[in-house]
Amino acid sequence: MALWITDDCINCDVCEPECPNQAISMGELIYQIDADRCTECVGHFDQPQCVQLCPVACIPVRPDRVESRDVLLQRYEQLQRAKTTA
Repeated sequence: MALWITDDCINCDVCEPECPNQAISMGELIYQIDADRCTECVGHFDQPQCVQLCPVACIPVRPDRVESRDVLLQRYEQLQRAKTTA
């Protein structure tokens, strides 16, 4: 399950530095989440940090990208391997 940031985002800058996968970046108007990098913090934390810290609760699960914990863990492992070979 990748997360996404809705139009309710107030650009508070809290989420971006907390993302362990660097999946969050500033979009044209609001922050956005790269679904190919989002693991919902699986492998790093018990809960998605962006969701925990968002003051306006604008980070739901992306309905077109529902993934199992196993898939998220595989993505986490792939991202970690890419870090070590870069």
